Amino acid sequence: MKYQDIITIEPGKRGGKPCIRGMRITVYDVLSYLASGMTHQQVLADFPYLTEDDILACLSYAADREREQLVVKG
Repeated sequence: MKYQDIITIEPGKRGGKPCIRGMRITVYDVLSYLASGMTHQQVLADFPYLTEDDILACLSYAADREREQLVVKG
């Protein structure tokens, strides 16, 4: 599974933030739910239109973004 097949960015949707399969739920939304302590199963129960692959794509997207960031000490 490649997150690029699941994560979409559309300028007019949610301010151009990365969303899941063109829906209005963002990667940030899903990551926030997971960071607050929700399990994958709880997220899927609350949002039945999401899949396990959607959650994994969000995590993969975040990992890729983190890897690309350059930290410069001042």
